[in-house]
Amino acid sequence: MDWLPYFLQQLINGLTLGSIYGLIAIGYTMVYGIIGMVNFAHGDVYMIGAFQAMIVLLLCGTLGITWVPLQLLIMLVVAIVLTAAYGWTVERIAYRPLRGAPRLAPLISAIGMSIVLQNYVQLLQGPRPKPVEPLIRGGFELMSRSDGSFVVQLGYLQIIIVVLTVVLMTGFALIISRTTLGRAQRACEQDMKMASLLGVNVDRTISLTFVMGAALAAVAGMMVTLYWGNNDFYMGFIAGIKAFTAAVLGGIGSLPGAMLGGVLIGLIEALWSAYFSAEYKDVAAFGVLVLVLIFRPTGLLGRPEVEKV
Repeated sequence: MDWLPYFLQQLINGLTLGSIYGLIAIGYTMVYGIIGMVNFAHGDVYMIGAFQAMIVLLLCGTLGITWVPLQLLIMLVVAIVLTAAYGWTVERIAYRPLRGAPRLAPLISAIGMSIVLQNYVQLLQGPRPKPVEPLIRGGFELMSRSDGSFVVQLGYLQIIIVVLTVVLMTGFALIISRTTLGRAQRACEQDMKMASLLGVNVDRTISLTFVMGAALAAVAGMMVTLYWGNNDFYMGFIAGIKAFTAAVLGGIGSLPGAMLGGVLIGLIEALWSAYFSAEYKDVAAFGVLVLVLIFRPTGLLGRPEVEKV
């Protein structure tokens, strides 16, 4: 059973990575569920959230705030508020003016906004990666090989990431299913024009959806800053593609599907990197996506769209 500790460690690593992908993927799937468009700038909003968290952490050190729970709280609040403002701005600039245009126009606009955000951060922060000292250290030793050559560790930060992801996904699912805003979002998803005629403020509903997605991306950015501690202006593109893949794999438009897809992508990457070549982990993830879409085009938890006539 000497193989078990290494396998268990990769499962832990994969669940942690998948939780981060899932948080970003929820933002993709919420926007797609309402306006039927993919917000390709969402990955860069996540990148901005990571930089906001890093800057706040450095400011806390400069101001002499060293109590870790207080640092985490300040990072979380500031990153969510500022990143949500970016999400709202993206919707106002890149999507709202083109809402009645052909589908290709807002898609191109979103890609352009992604490039703008990347270069904006590159100009402000520079092209070099920004390392961050670990803030949360330590963890539990679960088991080890018989000869003691390998020890399975579950870090405190890994526990926080997984638990926080589950709590946020549950909270957002309850918001969509049981609140006035959630009913408005579901109404806009079914028929935006009819929802408007029935008194739903469509513009505000869509803006709040972008804000909610950006807030989740900010949490993911903060977790990445604490977990890997190495931010750069290009990190949003790769993570965004992976999260979009997770949303499609789980069934775009489904919150549980986005979370399931994120976890699956994280596990595939971790296990492939452990037992095969790490250079081809992306090929493995996208290969699984292709196979799922061949046999289940709507994704694992997606529902087929019904065309109203």
